[in-house]
Amino acid sequence: MNLLDYLPGVPDFPKPGILFRDISPLLANPAAFKEAIRQLDDLAKTFDYTHILGIESRGFIFGSALAHHAHKGLALARKPNKLPLASHREAYGLEYGNDSLELQQSTLPQGARVLLVDDVLATGGTLIAANKLLKSAGFEVCGALTLLEIAGLNGSALLTQHGIQNKTLIVA
Repeated sequence: MNLLDYLPGVPDFPKPGILFRDISPLLANPAAFKEAIRQLDDLAKTFDYTHILGIESRGFIFGSALAHHAHKGLALARKPNKLPLASHREAYGLEYGNDSLELQQSTLPQGARVLLVDDVLATGGTLIAANKLLKSAGFEVCGALTLLEIAGLNGSALLTQHGIQNKTLIVA
């Protein structure tokens, strides 16, 4: 099964020059979604991790399905002002703006070894911010895992420069 067949490109979204990859067809097809999680789990097994950090919002989907499949704990990196308790925060830049990620301070146990999970790796800014967020909170980041990397944006190279080992299922 070619999973890229289930990830059509939408040009010029959310702004001109951006090719948005729509994950909706993959999620809507039970066989494709199951196969994506199985293949992500195969990649995840190369990391020594105890928990997954799903990154808002589409990283929640793959992070939660993978955590369930792999029998691992799940934490969520949220956008600003969505968490009720004291939180750690990290600001970052995107290819089309700025944002922040937050992690509720009481979410992960001491000593957690965390695998970052997101749907798409573009420039790497979100994963780098998640890495900084976890490290500043005192957790070990084991690596990053993404469904898709947008070729030509050099996201993997930037992650490597920041000391983040990354594995991606599909590069397009």
